Amino acid sequence: MRKPRDFDAELKALEDKARELKTRKVQQLGELVIATGADSLAPEELAGALIVLAETTDAAKREAWAKRGAAMFRGKARRSAPADGGDTGRAEAKPGSSQPPSGGPGAA
Repeated sequence: MRKPRDFDAELKALEDKARELKTRKVQQLGELVIATGADSLAPEELAGALIVLAETTDAAKREAWAKRGAAMFRGKARRSAPADGGDTGRAEAKPGSSQPPSGGPGAA
């Protein structure tokens, strides 16, 4: 005769695993913000930039951002010279930060 399944224990284990995955995701996102230098931005600026990124449908921009991110993970320079000569309105940007403006490199 087969042993009856303990659905409550299985459900609790799944909930614990989901909570652990969510916690790890939040931690990794925080580490990514720090690694890119975006932790120097005000929360409002960072949220606004992320909203613009999420709403962007231009495949060329997304591809350029993906290449730049992949280069960062491979250990290459975190910041390359912008193709358009830089973001003239951001004098307060810190060196080493990797914050592509909405019309940033590769956004031609």
